[in-house]
Amino acid sequence: MSQNIYDDPQFFSGYATLDRSVKGLDGAPEWPALRALLPTLHDKKVVDLGCGYGWFCRYAIEQGAASVLGLDVSEKMLEKAHSLGDAERIVYQRVDLETLQLPGAHYDLAYSSLALHYLENIDGLFSMLFTALKPGGKLLFSCEHPIYTAPHQQGWIEDAQQAKSWPVNHYQQEGERFSHWFAEGVKKQHRKLSSWINALIAHGFIIDHLNEWGPTDEQIAINPALAEERERPMLFLLAAHEPR
Repeated sequence: MSQNIYDDPQFFSGYATLDRSVKGLDGAPEWPALRALLPTLHDKKVVDLGCGYGWFCRYAIEQGAASVLGLDVSEKMLEKAHSLGDAERIVYQRVDLETLQLPGAHYDLAYSSLALHYLENIDGLFSMLFTALKPGGKLLFSCEHPIYTAPHQQGWIEDAQQAKSWPVNHYQQEGERFSHWFAEGVKKQHRKLSSWINALIAHGFIIDHLNEWGPTDEQIAINPALAEERERPMLFLLAAHEPR
């Protein structure tokens, strides 16, 4: 089973203080770039992989989605999602994405924000999603960039923020990386950017767009702390589609 760090009380209380937790999609600086990659959601069936507080689930319904399935391994995340307001066309389920199974040719969009870098079996997930999407269906996700995850070595870092100033370490050596971020022992999977792309291609996806995200001048003017994100990409956004 995937590490369920979000149900750790210390971690969850720390995560709740982030802008993206307090302000929702508007608190995520990469959201405008992600939103620009979205297909039309009207009348579409959507699955949100690692839905967290359900911000994107509710956004999709506001945009006219026919239905949204919000999946997360964390009970605390799903409880928070429900507390922020259930919508008639949203269903939340507690699921481990490592072993997720979805019906074939059912969804128009599979979406994920900052969740897939926790998974070891990304090949299994991409294979399953390729089958679960309708012909022409879209996959859009964001993850921590490998340049950002690489400094988190197989040992420990006292504070995940240190990775912002550390040089890239063992980039070619993929696998588990640990850090202290709100709680000790937060485990993520480091894989090269080429590995992400090649896994998608291997399972039949066609790559539409890759964005090694960085803040705009306007965003930095509003929030000067974002200037450090120009030193190296912290995130990448990737859009692909099912060609059949």
